[in-house]
Amino acid sequence: MHRFGTPSAAAVRTLLAVHPVRELARRSERVGRGLLLWGVLVWVLFPLYWAGITSLKEPTETFRPTLLPFVQFTPTLSNWQDQLRLAGRDILRDLQNSLLVAAASASLALLLGSMAGYALARFRFHIGPLRNHDIATWFLSQVILPPAVVVIPFFLFMQRLGLLDTPLALILAHTTMNLPLATLLMRDTFLGLPVELEEAALVDGASRLRTFVHVVLPLAAPALVSTGLLAFAFSWNEFLYALTLTFERATTIPLLIAGAKMSQGIQFWFVSVRVLLALLPPVLLAFTVQRYVVRGLTLGAVR
Repeated sequence: MHRFGTPSAAAVRTLLAVHPVRELARRSERVGRGLLLWGVLVWVLFPLYWAGITSLKEPTETFRPTLLPFVQFTPTLSNWQDQLRLAGRDILRDLQNSLLVAAASASLALLLGSMAGYALARFRFHIGPLRNHDIATWFLSQVILPPAVVVIPFFLFMQRLGLLDTPLALILAHTTMNLPLATLLMRDTFLGLPVELEEAALVDGASRLRTFVHVVLPLAAPALVSTGLLAFAFSWNEFLYALTLTFERATTIPLLIAGAKMSQGIQFWFVSVRVLLALLPPVLLAFTVQRYVVRGLTLGAVR
């Protein structure tokens, strides 16, 4: 008899035999996850690395399969110097236009989307046969609507208003593009917030607007930052509206990148310089607000 739960010799041998198998399985799992993460990292970062080394190559070396600076080719800053000397004003103007349009449209989409999302989360609408769920479904349909469907009406509308080739035309177009997504994200965020806090503020005499501004929005701050960052990114990268509604004064950085073309073909060395310059503002913004992004995107996901 084995007292006090002492394992038998057979049980000990079984445990010793199973433990290495489990440990090997755990190590294999960790190695597999690590390889997968490294593969994804290389897949994501290689285009940036390619742009970086291409911007440091001589034009004659651009089409050669060389990847290692100082080993397979001699880096040079001539492409950067030529771009800043020949196209410096255009780059600065388009960066300013992109910053203005992206910041203004993201702010407008966030302002209107937060109010619309709060209304859908807290009130019940009966517009004929339509209910809250139907309205939210309509917003979702606008998110997946191809911009090419509405770009011609936008062009005609802006032409009648005399807004072609102005930042305001792009701000209005990008706000319309980002508003459905902002509304849906903020609606899900407000649905995840406790309604009791709002009821307590209303009982204390606060108006609905004051409750929204001083109670609801501070609680939803991470989601506001994440939604604003997404709207900024979509506006910063947008090409079709910029191509259609602008042509000289209000062009944005995606148009400048696409314009690095000559009769012999695409000037990849200049494209790389412009791509790297275009990456700086959104990357700096993302690093600044990164601690809010994950929390904001997951706020309201589990209720």
